[in-house]
Amino acid sequence: MMKKTPLFESIAPSHGSSLSVNNFKSVNSENPASWHYHPEMEIVYVNGGSGKRHIGNHISYYNDGDLIFIGANLPHFGFTDRLTQNKSEVVIQAREDFLGSNFFDAPEMATVKQFLNRSKQGIVFHDETKERVGPKIEALLELSTFDRLVAFLKILQELSESKDYTVLNAKNVILESKPQDTARLDTIYTFVSDHFTRAIMLEEIADKVSMTEQAFSRYFKNKTGKTFTQFVNEYRLVHASKLLAEEHLSITDVCFESGFNNFSHFNKKFREFTGKSPSQYRNEIKKVLT
Repeated sequence: MMKKTPLFESIAPSHGSSLSVNNFKSVNSENPASWHYHPEMEIVYVNGGSGKRHIGNHISYYNDGDLIFIGANLPHFGFTDRLTQNKSEVVIQAREDFLGSNFFDAPEMATVKQFLNRSKQGIVFHDETKERVGPKIEALLELSTFDRLVAFLKILQELSESKDYTVLNAKNVILESKPQDTARLDTIYTFVSDHFTRAIMLEEIADKVSMTEQAFSRYFKNKTGKTFTQFVNEYRLVHASKLLAEEHLSITDVCFESGFNNFSHFNKKFREFTGKSPSQYRNEIKKVLT
């Protein structure tokens, strides 16, 4: 049965506010787990927990919470589910012109405007900024609409001045999706998510989106900047990173649970992806957690 997915997420700020600020303390049905996009920029602060980031062409794993800025129309998946074990997830969404079409052209806003342009590639902030700004994002929930607006502008300014971040789609691939592309990519990504632990033949995935293998390969490389094999391997390696943070599985088990059927190949790909061997990665995660 074909999975029905929200291709375009419609966001409505609360009455009397130009911002949408929500706190999700349980599984978030309003922030779809499917591949979706919206014309609003979005800040997500995940307080604690671990999970996957899939933003544009980028896939990675986070541990001990996350602070992400997603530019307008940048496709992404939701970041938390029942397995994340986070304390809360605060999501701020607003149109870039929520204060008028020329507001960010003011000279005082120059740094913020540059930041908003950079956000179209997706930005993740590291521990220092996450720990400093995260509580300020949570505090928005308790403020009046006017004070919330002022505080949000201060948060934008603080994030724009931070050097403590990584741009997620550094290759600057064009990521704004047409609805038909979003539907097709959602089918591909959902299939990979459901079946990455086994071999996925190119003929099989091409058939899912009614394309020939050659046409599919061209299409996927054009839309993501990666071959399908690269994408599947990255998905498996991100899953392996998550499993390595959980102490009960051996590295051999992690290899096979992540869809690799050759241990030396897994070691090689993991080192290429992270710069570390699986055992080094696990040891470093343990140090962070303790």
